[in-house]
Amino acid sequence: MNYHTPLLTDLYQLTMVAGYWQAGRAEQEAVFHLFFRRLPFGGGYAVAAGLGDVVEWLRQFRFGAEELAWLGTLPGQDGKALFSPAFLKYLGGLRWTCDVDAVPEGTVVFPHQPLIRVRGPIAQAQLVETALLNLINFQTLIATKSARVCLAAQGDPVLEFGLRRAQGPDGAVMASRAAFIGGTASTSNVLAGRLLGIPVRGTHAHSWVMSFDSELESFAAYAAAMPNNCVFLVDTYDTLESVHHAVEIGRQMRAAGHELAGIRLDSGDLAWLSVEARQILDEAGFPQAVIVASNDLDEHLIESLKQQGARIGVWGVGTQLVTGGAESALGGVYKLGAIRDDHGVWQPKVKLSEQSVKVSNPGIQQVRRFSVDGQFRGDALFDETTGCPARPEIADPKDTMRHFEVPEGAVGEDLLVPVCRGGEFVRESPPLREIQARCRKQLAALHAGVKRLQHPHAYPAGLERGLTERKAALIRQYQSRTVPQILK
Repeated sequence: MNYHTPLLTDLYQLTMVAGYWQAGRAEQEAVFHLFFRRLPFGGGYAVAAGLGDVVEWLRQFRFGAEELAWLGTLPGQDGKALFSPAFLKYLGGLRWTCDVDAVPEGTVVFPHQPLIRVRGPIAQAQLVETALLNLINFQTLIATKSARVCLAAQGDPVLEFGLRRAQGPDGAVMASRAAFIGGTASTSNVLAGRLLGIPVRGTHAHSWVMSFDSELESFAAYAAAMPNNCVFLVDTYDTLESVHHAVEIGRQMRAAGHELAGIRLDSGDLAWLSVEARQILDEAGFPQAVIVASNDLDEHLIESLKQQGARIGVWGVGTQLVTGGAESALGGVYKLGAIRDDHGVWQPKVKLSEQSVKVSNPGIQQVRRFSVDGQFRGDALFDETTGCPARPEIADPKDTMRHFEVPEGAVGEDLLVPVCRGGEFVRESPPLREIQARCRKQLAALHAGVKRLQHPHAYPAGLERGLTERKAALIRQYQSRTVPQILK
């Protein structure tokens, strides 16, 4: 399925664009920001991912003849054509001319910070909303889950093998990509390996063992076929007896000049079984043989198994990693921050809500991250039209009465970097291994308390005081227009 099409959108984007065009406002300049409001998994951070696919999608942003013909068949409520031939002709001539700034993939990010900023004609900027959210939300969710899993593994390799449980073929490849950004060492997804250059790993399933008359015979046959890829699955019948079978075949392999790579545990008491299996392997002269564990693992189970003294060296994580587990979506949104009026002046915009978390931030937004000796100390969201002080006071977006002052000597770095200018792409997506390395470096710069799985420390990320005050004034201004006369 080809999703590199402007039709990867919600219908209301097209109806709004038709409205802008009809009103003569399609070329009015606007700024939109893509951000999320709440950290996933009850965690203390998220990992930005998906920008590479956004760039590839935008590169091919163009309505083709067949797409326009299909749009022409859509009916309105009266049964007549929803879109006029003149509007469809406008869409046919539409070319991407917006500026795009974005947080590089692999960067740790926090609520209300723009991951992507789009500036340009409002029709174009509006039209890409759904696709950008689709590409960023899912991969950011999975990259964050992967980082949590890999941190719980404490440096042990993590194998992603969730293809069979992923959300369709495209979702599976994107999940493999995002999981690798978050820190996984390899994937079982051969297509992801081919397309993205991710190392692929895998040996055999229970069906291989069950297809033979005995487990010992199955191990011997597999060793003969794949002598350089032998990690035997040992829980088809009797797990510890199976480890002894693996040792027996391992000795035969060694005599032929090959080595037993390891065993895999896929059920039972993984902590106890791994300790017993480790003892059997070591006493038999196979200390280098790794113990791989699977069985619906996630970061919490891995952390628990580590605390129990499990002797597991490689972790296979599937369903809980590629689907996000109980957290099915990131919940990112795309909101208008400012619009240029007829006099060329930028007018900040804010969305009000009875839920304070849904009140948007106004202006042309940028995020400045402050560090001391390479350690992240706080992030300030500010409006580029007014700038950011050298040592801003940061207000907690959930409680503006709480403030954090950036420490003296902190060095600031703006997170949003140019990706596209006037429709021309000025930044290429780096290789996936570089993105993964960036993620590791970013996580290393976060305080350990922020990375806790349970009740993490809150990282200081919020609005610069000046923006906080301007937002409050703008809210009062909007509210004064909507207060009923009886209350005035």
